[in-house]
Amino acid sequence: MIIGDNRERVIHNIKEAANQGNLNAKVEVGDPVLSLPERTELVNAFWHERQTLKGKLNNCIGHTFYSILTKIFTASTEFTGLEHLNELPQGGAIITANHFNQIDSLPIKRLASKTHHQLAIAIEDTNLKLPGILCYLMKYVGTIPLVKSTGYIKSTFPKHLHDALTQNNWVLIYPEQEMWWNYRKPRKLQRGAYYFAAKQNVPVISTFIELQTLPKLEKDHPNFYQTRYVVHVLPTIYPETSVDPNQDSKRMLKQDYQQKVATYEHIYHRNLDYTFTPWDIAGWRK
Repeated sequence: MIIGDNRERVIHNIKEAANQGNLNAKVEVGDPVLSLPERTELVNAFWHERQTLKGKLNNCIGHTFYSILTKIFTASTEFTGLEHLNELPQGGAIITANHFNQIDSLPIKRLASKTHHQLAIAIEDTNLKLPGILCYLMKYVGTIPLVKSTGYIKSTFPKHLHDALTQNNWVLIYPEQEMWWNYRKPRKLQRGAYYFAAKQNVPVISTFIELQTLPKLEKDHPNFYQTRYVVHVLPTIYPETSVDPNQDSKRMLKQDYQQKVATYEHIYHRNLDYTFTPWDIAGWRK
């Protein structure tokens, strides 16, 4: 879904998925659909271009543009819990957040900048086929595309993840996987981010982004109010090197989910219930 389009259809899909308990369902409309060979070819071409002069030049331009967008779109963003980063060891880390729109990496980028870290972002492979400026950003802001094939997940993705982490990057991985537009609630988490953290022996920086509704309507969407972000930085989750990564990833996932739920219930003064209500969509006037 392009930013702002088909909101009512997407909200309907969110309602259906939430009420069915399918909290990691794809709810967007109009996303690119590719076969596994097409996705593999697309990502292979992406990594090849990254090594070319053209790719390196575009990467510099993309990072500059991304930093400008971050300053513009997160000017009103607030941060809490920054003290949890004080004892973070030097080096790379994996950072998790709720996934609620196409530019929700921007407040995380601003958070990384506060600690003088670059941000890399794990993305779905088909995002490389998004139209226009979104496609450019997906290619040239330090992204790490993920192809859902056994060979890629076992070897190629960990290699590029390791490269980013050894360069002291924070790597943003959305454990909710699919984007649910302006959805306030923390959703069930998938284990990949925590397994990779355990295997790479890096901490997980846990965050939850609060969506606040503002009194001003959006110019082009009169059924929606504008929103602003509050990024809540939660206690960092560390791997236990003496534990098998498969088992340790389950512990890390459980802790992250519990932290996100507790934060949600505290800031919104609501018990978490996945039965859909219009309030679940920040800014929706319905």
